[in-house]
Amino acid sequence: MKAFKHLTIIFLTLIITACGSNSGIKKNDFSIITNAKKGDISNNESLSLSIENKKSLPIDSISYTLNGKKIESPLNLSESKLGKHIIEATVFQGTEKQTVNTTITILNSEAPKVFTYKIINEYPHDITSYTQGLEFYNGVLYESDGQYKESRLRKLDYKTGEVLKNINLANEYFAEGLTILNNKIYQLTWRENTGFVYDLNTLEKISSFKYGKSKEGWGFCNDGTSLYKSDGSETIWLLNPETLVEEDYIQVYTNKGKIVEINEMEWIEGKIYANRYQKDGVAIINPKNGAVIGVIDFSPLKKLVTQHEGLDVLNGIAYNPETKTIFVTGKRWDKLFEVEIVEK
Repeated sequence: MKAFKHLTIIFLTLIITACGSNSGIKKNDFSIITNAKKGDISNNESLSLSIENKKSLPIDSISYTLNGKKIESPLNLSESKLGKHIIEATVFQGTEKQTVNTTITILNSEAPKVFTYKIINEYPHDITSYTQGLEFYNGVLYESDGQYKESRLRKLDYKTGEVLKNINLANEYFAEGLTILNNKIYQLTWRENTGFVYDLNTLEKISSFKYGKSKEGWGFCNDGTSLYKSDGSETIWLLNPETLVEEDYIQVYTNKGKIVEINEMEWIEGKIYANRYQKDGVAIINPKNGAVIGVIDFSPLKKLVTQHEGLDVLNGIAYNPETKTIFVTGKRWDKLFEVEIVEK
């Protein structure tokens, strides 16, 4: 009798298991359909979303999110940040649900405008300086120079090239971009995952900070509230100047794709002007969405400086609010150029 009961229990368990395996939502029952062509869509379009119901299962409701924030379809992309984004859909059927996702890339709707320049003035620049960061404050030029065993922070008289104050970094650091905010100088290092904070008046080091998701330090600028940090990729990170925590980011894109190796940066009249490593130009970036709205061709400048074995690429851009002009130089260039930007 006990054996019969035991067999009955096994039989009923098998029936329940079999029934359960043939009901409800299963993995890969659904997928997301978008109107993004090969995953790309322009920010002057609206994103349409729907669900491919592969087995024609009954659906109670569907919710969509973009990078974790709930959205409705169609979604107007005019205010969206550019770059890669994750679309997630949750399909509900009674008490069950399945979540599926896909990736889209939002591109800018317009190609960048092309600019050139006029030279207003030329000033002397230390030919030994491997320029990484450049910024004006109260008419004084501050410079961060790179290379291991050569890295330093400098305060300069830009008209004469005189070094007013010099701070050498320890040999294990490769200095990168700098920016000035709230009477503090913020300086990055390249692969050492470390940034430094100095007192603006004395150039004494106050503190240091570690990076977050950004693995390297390249360019640095600020908008008066937040710090903007590039890391060699298409991403520019927004840092809280008090906590130095990466709180947000933008991705730098054109109408065709991403722009990587964003290097030295400068905030100029509401836009980010950025050198690109090993390139002879500067990208003008909309900080709200990451769109490259313009490019400046500085390629002829390198021929105007002393040609020598250590001569390297264009790098270093600074805006002087007193003259309302832009200054550019390069790595181991003996000149600092004051320029006016002109549309071609």
